Amino acid sequence: MPPSPSRVLIVLPAFNEEESIGAVIQEVRSTLPGMTCLVVDDGSKDTTWRIADRAGAKVVRLPFNLGVGGAMRLGFRYAVENDFDVVVQIDADGQHDPAAVPQLLEKLDGADIVIGARFAGVGDYQAGGIRRFAMRVIASVLSRTAKTRLTDTTSGFKASGPRAVALFADNYPAEYLGDTIEALVIAARAGCRITQVPVAMRARTGGRPSHNPFKAAVYLLRAFVALGFAYLRPAPSVATLDLRTTQEGASA
Repeated sequence: MPPSPSRVLIVLPAFNEEESIGAVIQEVRSTLPGMTCLVVDDGSKDTTWRIADRAGAKVVRLPFNLGVGGAMRLGFRYAVENDFDVVVQIDADGQHDPAAVPQLLEKLDGADIVIGARFAGVGDYQAGGIRRFAMRVIASVLSRTAKTRLTDTTSGFKASGPRAVALFADNYPAEYLGDTIEALVIAARAGCRITQVPVAMRARTGGRPSHNPFKAAVYLLRAFVALGFAYLRPAPSVATLDLRTTQEGASA
C-alpha cells in the first residue's frame, strides 16, 4: 500500500531557479495534494527562496552553495526531525513530472529506493557520446552491487522509504554526483533494496542546464572518480540503520 500523503515529503533542491520554481511548486501541490513540499534553497543569489515561499512551499535556506547532495542531506534531516516516512526528490527546473510520483511510491512496497529511470523504455530523453557511455558503465557496475538491473543510476528523480531516509539523514554524500552514484552505492551496501520505474523527462522550464557537450569529457572523469570513492568508503552499519528505523517508527 502506498504511504499516506501526509507522510510524504517532496524535496526540491534549488539553486538560482527563480524562473521555474514557482510553477514547479504549483504543479507539485496541485498534482500531489496532501504532500508537503520543501524547497532547500542552496545558497541562491536570486529570489528563489522568496518565490518558493509565496508559492506555498516550506523553505529552508543554506548560507552558501553546497550542491544537490548537501541540499538533499538537509532535506532528509528535515524529514527525520518532522516525522516524514518518505522523501521524494524532484528537480526545481521542471524536468521531473510530479504525475509520475505515485508510480514511485507504489514501488516502495517492495523497495527502499525507487528511481525514476530515463532509459527504461518511456520518453525520448537522450544523452549522447561519452556521457551516455559513462552512464551505461556506471549503471552496469551499480546493478551488480544492488543485485538488480538498473538502467539509470544518475537520475535525480527518486523516492526513498523509511530505511533509506534514516540512512541518508546521516550519510548522504555532498560531493559532485554523490547525490546519485555514491548515494546508491551507500544504500546498496547498507542493505537497502533498490528498484526503478520508467519515466519520461521534460525540458527545463527555465535556467541553464548543468551539462553541455563541451563538458562531456569532464563528466566522464568525475563520474568514475565518484564511483571509485563510493566503493572506497566504509559501508554504513546495517544493524544501526535497522535500529534507528525501528526507534523512529515506535515514536511516530
